[in-house]
Amino acid sequence: QVQLVESGGGLVQPGGSLRLSCAASGSSFSIARMAWYRQAPGKQRGLVAFITSDETTNYADSVKGRFTISRDNVENTVYLQMNSLKPEDTAVYYCNANGFLRPTIKAFNAWGQGTQVTVSS
Repeated sequence: QVQLVESGGGLVQPGGSLRLSCAASGSSFSIARMAWYRQAPGKQRGLVAFITSDETTNYADSVKGRFTISRDNVENTVYLQMNSLKPEDTAVYYCNANGFLRPTIKAFNAWGQGTQVTVSS
């Protein structure tokens, strides 16, 4: 069993910055990929960025050049640095991780509870 806890959301003015964190804990596990998703009211949840165990990254076109995803493999934590925030970035941001448990090597796909990001003047 793997639990994810997000933090760092809040209210920020357009052009401002926020740094989200997500820490994974629980049974022994190995994480292959961690990602950030977001969901705005009336819209489907969509991928913002992901990072793999070998630190390959990918970003949605809407956030390229503004957001940076990174991870600390020792602490099992993923971060999302968000700069030049726009009102359209307003959403609930969810952390996601997949990998496998040890020693069973059972696959898992875990989600955090979400953290609200509001960009408004």
